[in-house]
Amino acid sequence: MTHVIIREDCGNSPKNRFVQDLTIAFARRDIPYILDSVSDDICWIRPGEKTLQGKAELAAVLEKLDRVAEITVYHAFTHGKTGAVNGVMQLENGQSIAFCDVYVFSNAKGSSVSEVTTYQVTTDR
Repeated sequence: MTHVIIREDCGNSPKNRFVQDLTIAFARRDIPYILDSVSDDICWIRPGEKTLQGKAELAAVLEKLDRVAEITVYHAFTHGKTGAVNGVMQLENGQSIAFCDVYVFSNAKGSSVSEVTTYQVTTDR
């Protein structure tokens, strides 16, 4: 199970909490939660990788991702139809990755995501 560390101010609104929880779900590979939280035409952009379109492509790639031993969430915030979460992940293989996920909501309520852009940098800490 992925160990989760969260700063106290990250979940101070329902939308902030949603993007935080979705980021943690990606780290834990909680595919049912992720698929329930995204639109059917979800677009996952990872610069340097193939852009994924739709739930089937998303689920297939999630199955193959490296396992995350620990995730630390530094910030989670939203404004209007967008939100972002940043932090660092420690993979089970010992690799450390700093990340930022930028979300676009598919509705004004912020209960579903239509696009995710993930930026990652391998670090040595």
